[in-house]
Amino acid sequence: MTRMRGTPGYLAPEWLRSVITEKVDVYAFGIVLLEVLCGRKNLDWSQDDEDSVHLLSVFSRKEEQEHLMDMVDKNNEDMQLHREEVTEMMSLAAWCLQGNFKKRPSMSLVVKVLEGLVSVETNLDFNFTNLTEFGWGNQQREATISPILPFVLSEPR
Repeated sequence: MTRMRGTPGYLAPEWLRSVITEKVDVYAFGIVLLEVLCGRKNLDWSQDDEDSVHLLSVFSRKEEQEHLMDMVDKNNEDMQLHREEVTEMMSLAAWCLQGNFKKRPSMSLVVKVLEGLVSVETNLDFNFTNLTEFGWGNQQREATISPILPFVLSEPR
């Protein structure tokens, strides 16, 4: 029997359906990469605005506004000087954070991107907080992923 384990905020959306693949680690890497680029934790309760507590919510919003560089760690001079590379790494993070695990790269492909051998996928979905699930029968259900404590969807009776 496999049970859900992990740190809240780093668990991949597929855990909600009890689907466990090697791509759950790619998702966690995407979170860590984004934390490094932004100089903050994924869940930061010290934020003034409730909408800014969860890093992925900020990431989605800033991408929509085309202001991704606003997220970059302002205390890190190298990050500010190398904007093009930072933007590329943010795209890599977004690729790793795709809600559909089939659209995420493998970790070996991530390494190739980091080595400069492969380019990042360009057709990315920045809606990281919703998971549309096609499940039982033809019924479509949408569940919001809690950034604090993931839950398990059980089959309706």
